[in-house]
Amino acid sequence: MEEIKSIQWFPGHMTRTKRKIESQLKLIDAVAILLDARVPYSSCNPDLRSIINNKPRLVVLNKCDMADPIQTKKWLELFKGRGIAAIALDCKTGRGLNAFIPTVKNVLSDRIQAWKEKGMTGRTIKVMIVGIPNVGKSSFINRMSKQNRAKVEDRPGVTRGNQWFTIGKGFDLLDTPGVLWPKFDDPGVGERLAYIGSVKDDILDTEQLSGRLLEYLRDNYIEPLCVRYKLKKEDIEYLQGYEILEMIGKKRGMLISGGEINTERAAATVLDEFRSAALGRLTIDKAEDYPDVRV
Repeated sequence: MEEIKSIQWFPGHMTRTKRKIESQLKLIDAVAILLDARVPYSSCNPDLRSIINNKPRLVVLNKCDMADPIQTKKWLELFKGRGIAAIALDCKTGRGLNAFIPTVKNVLSDRIQAWKEKGMTGRTIKVMIVGIPNVGKSSFINRMSKQNRAKVEDRPGVTRGNQWFTIGKGFDLLDTPGVLWPKFDDPGVGERLAYIGSVKDDILDTEQLSGRLLEYLRDNYIEPLCVRYKLKKEDIEYLQGYEILEMIGKKRGMLISGGEINTERAAATVLDEFRSAALGRLTIDKAEDYPDVRV
């Protein structure tokens, strides 16, 4: 199957978001960059990296409950090896959340010491939360603040304004809307962001997209793919993505008049089930493929 070409999605409000992030950097002490643990490389916005510049930062691999745990461990080791503070967490269960504040304080240890020497003990630490659409920023903030004020929906582009949240004595978070970048130089990045739902489905060819995803799963996670859709390895290992999609549609009884397989419906099912981790804990961006990752 041909690679999906030139997936781009950059609504006008994202330009305004970038300007707001830049203007409010002077108000904050550190930046927490939320990445999707299934695609840590693809979900890292290069424009944010240039905007944040030299601000202290840490990486949060969110949705680690959906990602391959072996790969998540490799990613954490990779970031650590590059001198980047990183933690993995799951906002649904709260796993890993307790590490956030200590990690921020460790990143800011020199500054906190300088504040103490100036008699500013107890100064409020302010952290900006940034990331691409649908990476789970609002879920993270709701968990950390023990409130349900940030909007949470499983679709991109929900949060539209910057909001402050207090998550404990002397600790504030600034939520920001999800923002992409105007052009994906690597078509594969746009494709992988589409897999996780950070690009709106209504601008995509979902049948081609799901076919590409199925080919990746065939080559890297064939067992969970076969278990989920009751397929046999020997029947699909040499098939193209679209052929696997047709098999899934047939298995699930997704037929239209004349017995034709409803591949559009099958594609929506495959994407939904990947995004909800119904196929298991899977990672698309492998750490070993991106040794020079930057944030």
